[in-house]
Amino acid sequence: MNRDHVLMGVVGRPHGVRGLVHVHSYTAVAEDLATYAGLVDDLGRPWRLSWHGNGVARLHDAAGNAIDSREAAQQMVNRKLYVPRASLPEPDADEFYFADLVGLEAREHGTERVIGRVAAVHDYGAGTSLEIDGAGGNILLPFTEACVPVVNVGAGWIAICQPDEIEVPVECFPGTAGQRDAP
Repeated sequence: MNRDHVLMGVVGRPHGVRGLVHVHSYTAVAEDLATYAGLVDDLGRPWRLSWHGNGVARLHDAAGNAIDSREAAQQMVNRKLYVPRASLPEPDADEFYFADLVGLEAREHGTERVIGRVAAVHDYGAGTSLEIDGAGGNILLPFTEACVPVVNVGAGWIAICQPDEIEVPVECFPGTAGQRDAP
């Protein structure tokens, strides 16, 4: 998709045999995904969805025809769902759409030395992280104010502070005295 659309959900595995699918919504309230007009998939095809339970929905194409078989639902697995940016509210000053962060130049805070570019934004449930692609390889950095103190979407850059070290709690390695064995 292009920058005029924002990723708002992903179709998951089929639910049952009548065409229902699991849908992972990225909206603050999952059910709101069904209220957006102009929902399209990553191929540009328009869709409408109706919820049929917690995280389970039925997809309808542009003509209003519902997906009605498990086989058709299986073909939709991992299909990304986007909405037009114009239908979304402007984010607050300290909020950002993930899509706006991808591609920003990452600069070292204080020196302005370019480290790389934001390649991806990840959120696996324990907090958002930024994947920075640079000459020295990829860096995975928590998207916190401590690690990313400045975000300037309009100018196309972020300032980053890389942690000096990462502490790993002893309980992560049961049976050790807090040290990892050498390979």
